[in-house]
Amino acid sequence: MCTVCGCGEGEVTMEGEAHSHHPHHGHHSPHALARDFTPGPIWAHAPGLSQKRMVQIEQDILSKNDRYAQENRRYFQTHGILALNLVSSPGAGKTTLLVRTVEELKTQGPLAVIEGDQQTSNDVERIRATGAPALQINTGKGCHLDAHMVGHALERLRPLKDSLLFIENVGNLVCPAAFDLGEAHKVVVLSVTEGEDKPLKYPDMFHAARLMILNKIDLLPYLEFDVARCLEYAHRINPQMDVIQLSAQTGEGLADWYAWIGRQRQALIGQQSRRPVAAAGDPLAV
Repeated sequence: MCTVCGCGEGEVTMEGEAHSHHPHHGHHSPHALARDFTPGPIWAHAPGLSQKRMVQIEQDILSKNDRYAQENRRYFQTHGILALNLVSSPGAGKTTLLVRTVEELKTQGPLAVIEGDQQTSNDVERIRATGAPALQINTGKGCHLDAHMVGHALERLRPLKDSLLFIENVGNLVCPAAFDLGEAHKVVVLSVTEGEDKPLKYPDMFHAARLMILNKIDLLPYLEFDVARCLEYAHRINPQMDVIQLSAQTGEGLADWYAWIGRQRQALIGQQSRRPVAAAGDPLAV
């Protein structure tokens, strides 16, 4: 977990801001505030912090994050924005999938992208080449985006009403699972160049995801990857999770991905129609 993984505080930078963006929740400041040299469990990698203290820190961090996530979710709902949080290990093909998706859906309505990366702006430049608005968040040593970072990004990016917003998280199948960004759904991208047992190795992420995309299926003839076993593992962790097999490179299966997005948009529209009409002065009357 991030409470013990050594993420750096104050190293977050957001495009267009001259100063470092300090995490809202003092993400790791408790490390400095209260050192307890009681030996922790053997697997803990935070010397000086007891298990009890780590649990307390983690609860504090996640509760603050959840409050920011609720603000983001409220923003998305009142503006009719479908926000999808794409997560994966590094190299699974998230950016290639996003570039192609943006290229092929941009004529159907407004969309925007928030890119998370530790250091570079390479991915956001690829997205902008499609003509879509995009904003880069560099997390420094941080291993995930949090809801406060996304809230600040929304203030700068200002996605249009009734738009589609993709959030590409930092490549990591562990910590992003715990951080709600206010998104409608997490979408976990797994490539066939990885082990088919990833769902068992990183169950929290697959449990949190609404959809698993199995990417790079064009490479299956050249690999020893058991698709059936992978899907069985995934549904063992999350029986309700949708699965789409595709190749962002060749385009095979992308129609299923776009149809899935379309169904989520229709669901959002349905929720909007069932919302009570906001009265004058009501904060919902945005």
